[in-house]
Amino acid sequence: MTRVSADTRAILRLALPALGALVAQPLFLLIDAAVVGTLGTAPLAGLGVAGTVVATLVGLCIFLAYATTSSVARHVGAGNRAAAISAGIDGLGLALLIGIVAGIGLFIAAPPLVDALGASPEAATYAVTYLRIMAIASPAMLGVLAAVGVLRGLQDTRTTLLVTLLQVGVNTVLVLVFVLVFDWGVAGSAVGTAIAEAVGLIAYGALLMRLAHREGVRIHPHLLGVWASARTGFPLFIRTIALRAVFLIAVAAAARMGDATLAAYHVTSTVWFTLALALDALAIAGQALLGKVLGAADRDAARALTHLLVRMSIVLGFILTALIFIVRPWVPQLFTQDAEVAALISSALILVAIQQPLAGAVFAYDGILIGAGDTKWLAFAQTAVLIAFVPAIWLVVAMGWGIAGLWWSIAWMLLTRGVLLVWRARGTAWQVTGPVRN
Repeated sequence: MTRVSADTRAILRLALPALGALVAQPLFLLIDAAVVGTLGTAPLAGLGVAGTVVATLVGLCIFLAYATTSSVARHVGAGNRAAAISAGIDGLGLALLIGIVAGIGLFIAAPPLVDALGASPEAATYAVTYLRIMAIASPAMLGVLAAVGVLRGLQDTRTTLLVTLLQVGVNTVLVLVFVLVFDWGVAGSAVGTAIAEAVGLIAYGALLMRLAHREGVRIHPHLLGVWASARTGFPLFIRTIALRAVFLIAVAAAARMGDATLAAYHVTSTVWFTLALALDALAIAGQALLGKVLGAADRDAARALTHLLVRMSIVLGFILTALIFIVRPWVPQLFTQDAEVAALISSALILVAIQQPLAGAVFAYDGILIGAGDTKWLAFAQTAVLIAFVPAIWLVVAMGWGIAGLWWSIAWMLLTRGVLLVWRARGTAWQVTGPVRN
């Protein structure tokens, strides 16, 4: 078997289960929405507001998974599985600590957060109820993120898929029982989801304890290890804030262009983020594999994996482009009966489609550098991209370029991000070898 075919198999072995887990995760909110929707408009609106806050918290804390993946994978590559598990336990300890602090903050700040998002008084009551229950589950939610990173670093995405499916199953049953049988309303939905998060943490915790016992590793976090995890994760936190700011600014810009443009942007951005799950699955494989080969001090393998992963991601991008063009005639009708909004969606999907190969390359390089632990540079690069994006989106609004201008500004963001990532990847500064990146 050639190196390319072996690497391709390794990428797919990690990427396919990772994609399954990524697709399964949004089912939590979809299941909640489907069940709560039977209670009326106000409860569903309240859930929508609360779900946005919870999704934002999880999105901002995704660095817990990414940083843990890199550090664990490096130790695996260096042949020290015990150190890998120890690093994973420290990462989990950091996640639980952040989860406790975030949970307290979310519980206290729930009413002003809901008000800031413009919920009606009736919907706000439901939103605050949901958020305060989920605040109690924050340590479990964030702990699951870190545990997923540990398993990815150990080159095991199959287990993360199985645990995610377990969580979805538990969530489905409990939400149906608590809401429709016990008549607990929105609170029942939140309790069911919170228990499902706790089940995930227990499952991962039991697995990590078994692995720790097998390797003779302590089962409690070490203070210095937790601090090291925080130091590694903070730049990724900055990167994530800068990245999410781009899309928040785009939404704000769309809102200033009228309801039709805002509605069309919401639909097309939903399509964009759904397709991004497939590209992200390959990037996750890159994180795990790059950390491993650099931990083993194999720069040749790192370069080979980089080139292969980028090629695979670009090919997938072209496949997604073709898919969008195939389904484009039917997509607008799935979301609206308004002729103006439908026309805007149809035209914007063309721009979404042609971006996919570029997005594939960007996702791949991003995953590679995350896997390499090049977090400080990634934070700098994404901040620079945000700075370049702001005048572009301002010009779109000022000139009244509408939905097309919005998506051209997203393309500009991808292009500037891609140029910076390619420039970095072409050098060698990111190829730091060994079990730990200083």
